[in-house]
Amino acid sequence: MTDTAGLSVHASAVLVGNRAVLIRGPSGAGKSRLAFDLILAGRAGQIAPTVLIGDDRVHLEASQEQFRAQPEGHHPQGQLIVRPARQLAGLIEIRGLGIRRCDFAEEAVVGLVVDLHAADAERLPPPEALVTCIYGINLPRIPVGVGYAALPLIAAELTTTSGYGSTQLLDRCSKGIRNHISPTIATE
Repeated sequence: MTDTAGLSVHASAVLVGNRAVLIRGPSGAGKSRLAFDLILAGRAGQIAPTVLIGDDRVHLEASQEQFRAQPEGHHPQGQLIVRPARQLAGLIEIRGLGIRRCDFAEEAVVGLVVDLHAADAERLPPPEALVTCIYGINLPRIPVGVGYAALPLIAAELTTTSGYGSTQLLDRCSKGIRNHISPTIATE
């Protein structure tokens, strides 16, 4: 049972390990290129094995099914499911080669959203910029600015943990930008 019928959106998606990366952005932003780069990074062992879900157009659907057995009073937010558009399943555009056929997954749970050409991309983004809400489901998000490589950011997100819990940013900074890490952190 689903809460929302599958909506077709202009995006690409790949399955990295057991979670999908949903790639959004305007036409020409590099969604197909990033999807293929992630597939290659998975084959090279830089990230978990990666397979295409859909390129250019995918279907999104909010689902609460898995949570029926939750205790009373517990209200989980659900999951966002992504599927390829039927007509485009297994097809990916590779600039310079055209449309190519490759293996694909029929569905996956979205675990990360990447927004290419994001106006709110920053060097040290505030926590609220690192979350997006789709169909009422909060998901981790990476905003990527124009001209910046998304692949290293995604690899870092998939292979590292946040340092905010273990570091302290200085309130007073000699440069006046309040983003320097405390020099005493190693001794604390």
